[in-house]
Amino acid sequence: MTEPCFLTAAAASRAIADGRLTSEALVRSCLERIETRDAAVKAWLHLDPRAAIAAAREVDKRPRISRLHGLPFGVKDMIDTADMPTTHNSANWQGHRPARDAACVGVVRALGAVILGKTDTVEFAAAGRRAATRHPMNPAHSPGGSSSGSGAAVGDGQVSLAFGTQTGGSLIRPASFNGIYALKPTWGTVSREGAKIYANSLDTIGWYGRSVEDLVLVAEAFRLDGVGHEPAPAPRALRIGLCRTPYWSRIEPGGERAFALAAERLTRAGVAVEDLVLPDAFGGLFEAQDTIMFGEGRAAFLDELLIQGARLGRDFVDRAENAKGITPDRMIAAHDLAAECRRAFSALFERVDAVLAPASPGEAPHGLQNTGDHVFNAMWTLLHGPCLSIPCTLGPGGLPVGIQLVGPRYADARLLSIAAALAPVIDAETAAQS
Repeated sequence: MTEPCFLTAAAASRAIADGRLTSEALVRSCLERIETRDAAVKAWLHLDPRAAIAAAREVDKRPRISRLHGLPFGVKDMIDTADMPTTHNSANWQGHRPARDAACVGVVRALGAVILGKTDTVEFAAAGRRAATRHPMNPAHSPGGSSSGSGAAVGDGQVSLAFGTQTGGSLIRPASFNGIYALKPTWGTVSREGAKIYANSLDTIGWYGRSVEDLVLVAEAFRLDGVGHEPAPAPRALRIGLCRTPYWSRIEPGGERAFALAAERLTRAGVAVEDLVLPDAFGGLFEAQDTIMFGEGRAAFLDELLIQGARLGRDFVDRAENAKGITPDRMIAAHDLAAECRRAFSALFERVDAVLAPASPGEAPHGLQNTGDHVFNAMWTLLHGPCLSIPCTLGPGGLPVGIQLVGPRYADARLLSIAAALAPVIDAETAAQS
């Protein structure tokens, strides 16, 4: 068997269930990989190997109650953990110890998962300080953000599952950059209690894995409606809308190649594909998402401004002081446009089963300050439906570029089943290696 740290979560789960692998052996393998790679990748802000091994040993003593039993998880360090610091990658929060787990951590821990450690993040998952994390394949490049450490850790074989969050594109974009899978579920289906809030109307907790089945394991844990009960359809039975979005002018060569390759592979597999041009109103969604994000961020960082004062970074001062001058009328217009487009988007699924769109403009950008453009994510986040990132190809610089499948609100189970059917087609390079 390959080193346990390189197994998909689903494969590791089966091995644990069959008695071929223990949680302790899996956790030790992950820790060995981290020890080898941490100096280069810097994915983790907190790691306690002794505590992780002790937790795994304890899990090995218990009856198996879910498919997450014994599997290690990385947790983005703006999500609370009762037994580890939550620092938000903020100088002002170093050493902060929450009293209890965030709800999402509590769910997976209760189902037998082992919380391996806390992964680096852009400050407050919003702005300010960047993560120290580097791209696993090229340290001169960013792994994306704000879920920087989670995306890099899963992409580098350091852990097979990790939590991320998305307000603009902070979950799906790093998945594209790191050549891994991710699910941003329907907004509101996973509790955000215990995670730092940036924008109430947008923030969504999601997760990374190395296969669609990995994503399903976690979706089952959160009891997303219908997950595990909808079989994967035959590819030839599906109709996929190819959506370049109103922002196609910002695509890069790597993103254009990934989109074209995915469409070509689907067509060769017998999938019915058609170009999907969104109504003109959708062209305003990027600005609407920005308005809501900054408008709600004003409230989210007001306490930080009043408590921290001059110690607070300029990005957050600007948000709390409404430097963009966002008015109530602009907020109302943005929310109204989002509501109009959500209804219109749902109606499109009378024609198609899922929408295929770019997951990022292209490859991971050079340097660590630029975590990537979220222009191909923001509108979908605002529409509140599920998004699922699938690896596709390598860009001109040899770094991964993925695509995403998008569904209507509360169709998470359907999107996961469609992704299970189409991922082996789209992610042909990974499939050929397995």
